[in-house]
Amino acid sequence: MATVVDLSLVEALRAVVGEAHVLVEREDVIPYGFDGTAALKARPGAVVFPHSTEEVAGCVRLARERGVPVVTRGSGTGLSGGSVPIEGCLVVCVAQMDRIVEVDEKNLTLHAECGVITKAIDDAAQAVGLFYPPDPGSMKISTIGGNVAENSGGLRGLKYGVTRDYVMAIRVVLPDGTVTWLGNKCVKDVAGYSMKDLFVGSEGTLGIITEVILKLVPKPVARRTMLALYDSMGAAAETISAIIAAKIIPCTLEFLDKVTVGCVEDYAKIGLPTDVEALVLMETDGHPVVVEEEAEAMMRIARQCGAREVKAAANEAEGAQLAAARRNAFSALARIRPTTILEDVTVPRSELARMVGFIAEVAVRHRLQVGTFGHLGDGNLHPTFLTDERDAEEMHRVEAALEEIVNETIRLGGTVTGEHGVGLAKKAFVKRQLGEGSYELMRSIKRALDPAGLLNPGKIFDLG
Repeated sequence: MATVVDLSLVEALRAVVGEAHVLVEREDVIPYGFDGTAALKARPGAVVFPHSTEEVAGCVRLARERGVPVVTRGSGTGLSGGSVPIEGCLVVCVAQMDRIVEVDEKNLTLHAECGVITKAIDDAAQAVGLFYPPDPGSMKISTIGGNVAENSGGLRGLKYGVTRDYVMAIRVVLPDGTVTWLGNKCVKDVAGYSMKDLFVGSEGTLGIITEVILKLVPKPVARRTMLALYDSMGAAAETISAIIAAKIIPCTLEFLDKVTVGCVEDYAKIGLPTDVEALVLMETDGHPVVVEEEAEAMMRIARQCGAREVKAAANEAEGAQLAAARRNAFSALARIRPTTILEDVTVPRSELARMVGFIAEVAVRHRLQVGTFGHLGDGNLHPTFLTDERDAEEMHRVEAALEEIVNETIRLGGTVTGEHGVGLAKKAFVKRQLGEGSYELMRSIKRALDPAGLLNPGKIFDLG
């Protein structure tokens, strides 16, 4: 497989996208050699910026003719190395394909190009009284195409689900440059295989998603935000179980451990007590009467489960401030050490307290600083290693600690990634979780669609 973009390919690419939209100089392509994942980088041979599906297809066909690998990129916010290039490859950056084509109020859908920022999707929906629920932590800078390719989650995932649940149709450029449209605006459609679902979460290994049609929902009329403080993680986890057992599905059910609370308060200074073992953020939305009933019930359950303090936001502004405690978690932790490794594992809700305790034990045993936060309501934890990638011995301890965390996650019936994807960072663990049969089935699909292995090679698994 060729891994060097030569001059003839560069000239051909310029003919497709225009000379100004092809980068080849070393200093120009360096920013496209990494994403949000710590310690992973490589230098691409060239970067192109297409403005249409046709231009994407033209670039893919040119690369295929020369056997040059193609890695797709949006804003580069991924946390598993999914958009990290391989040395000398062609990076197709779709960030300039940023047009919202249509907001269809009659069908409750939105049609957008892949480079539209996720928050812009929700803003466009809110402008007509609608709502796009998926809200990854990077929603202010991540692109919708990247969200679909990674099947991104978010704080509202417990009640509303993840990106896959809102994708009705996609336009995809296949590895041979063929363009295909998968899905439609119909609420019901059982004609043949659900091909669009094959590409959602495929991390750019099967095709390049260039357009999407997304499902929207009516904007909730009311929202209530609450905060509960705990002296033990077990009590916080018990609260989550009790809320779900009471048949309440909150919009948001998030937590921060003691390390993270301290970092957030130091960063945002919003008045959080730093001596708590856990902070739980609860939000409910919907009809005003239901919201009030659910809010009162959740606060009562939190007190019954041993919360030291429970408070409700007095208004929307205060609610946004409380929610900022969770949304600022990663930024706050990232200030502590030169390298921040944000991990992503999910366990059954019944195992949450055990898993959080295990992560804390691993941190002590390996002499590491780890802050844990995440989506308690759906079992998704983000143990975050505060380290320095220049310290080889410390990074070795990080790797050993992560190995233990992954093994315990699988032992408890969990998954090695709940929302960040596999990419490069987690591919060593995938076979361990899935087993031989499922693992080989995925590889056979990749071979069928991309026999030369040119699209995002080496991500999720190796073909060899």
